[in-house]
Amino acid sequence: MQTRKPKKYLWLLSTLLPLVALSGMWLFEWLNQLLLLAVPLLFIYLLIPALDLVFSTDESNPDEEQVQNLEQDSYYNWVLYLMLPLHFFVFYVLVEYLVINQLGFWAEAMVVLTLGVFGGLAVNLGHELGHKKDRVSRNLAKLALASGAYGHFNIEHNAGHHREVATPEDTASARYGESIYQFVWREYPGGIKRAWRIEKARLARKGLPWYSRDNQILHSYAMTLLIYGLLTYWLGWEALFIMLVHAPIVWWQLTSANYIEHYGLLRQKEGTGKYEKCQPKHSWNSNHLISNLVLFHLQRHSDHHANPARHYQSLRHFEDAPQLPTGYMGMFLLAYVPPLWFKVMDKKLMDMAQNDMNLINH
Repeated sequence: MQTRKPKKYLWLLSTLLPLVALSGMWLFEWLNQLLLLAVPLLFIYLLIPALDLVFSTDESNPDEEQVQNLEQDSYYNWVLYLMLPLHFFVFYVLVEYLVINQLGFWAEAMVVLTLGVFGGLAVNLGHELGHKKDRVSRNLAKLALASGAYGHFNIEHNAGHHREVATPEDTASARYGESIYQFVWREYPGGIKRAWRIEKARLARKGLPWYSRDNQILHSYAMTLLIYGLLTYWLGWEALFIMLVHAPIVWWQLTSANYIEHYGLLRQKEGTGKYEKCQPKHSWNSNHLISNLVLFHLQRHSDHHANPARHYQSLRHFEDAPQLPTGYMGMFLLAYVPPLWFKVMDKKLMDMAQNDMNLINH
């Protein structure tokens, strides 16, 4: 049984990843070449998929004793906590850079795209923190989601998506034959509606109205208003415009992840009429080392849904889980070209289901 010791310190690279978003700006200021502003985007969408091909997949698993030790090691919490101020530092620097400099349309577009794509990493950070039980982590999760104005996510994800995953009722599970461009129109509004329905029901059970101070969604939205308000006050109205434009790009990153994670997979109904318990086979998995380091093991999605309380450092590899052909960044690019996506993934899905449409979410 392999240990996780060497990997333990590699997570620090993930903490520092937001700083890559500044590399394009620095190189552009140094060499005055427009295309250098695209370096952070090329890093995410070309270099990481290339590294996934170069490095072997990571199939190491902790044993039960190691899992217990990993879960109790506070080092892994601090890896997450330290990433949050770095994210906000990068967020502020890029917004300020766009406000202060007159770059031209294409240059500004590349910086805004960088802001949105790397903002998606903050949503992933909020996802990991939001699964923890302590109040500090949950409040930091709201803050991580606030910069991208996605404050409803943790309620929707934890109490909605995890309950209904891989079923036709789940708006965050893509159906067979559904392109990502069709999926987004079902996923995003469906997620907002489900989050508010869940939170209003929780508050009602406590005898509280939806606008109560205990509304967890409003907590994160209030943080968004504070962050956007402060930056608008400091940098002007142009900063507000930049932040509002970048937010849908952040949302698109989550849509991209949701789309590939459960495409076409279906939990079966039992005799009681309820769906079977979520198992590793109900999530597409990827054990590519580099992209897993970037995403705090989000790609070990099969274990995450089978054991949602398990922290990122303890997530395991399942050989019998459905496997993606590459890491998430490469799969995002594939999803953005539906004919290629269907050619690759529909075959994998049909082979796994042995062409039985009763086993496929469609």
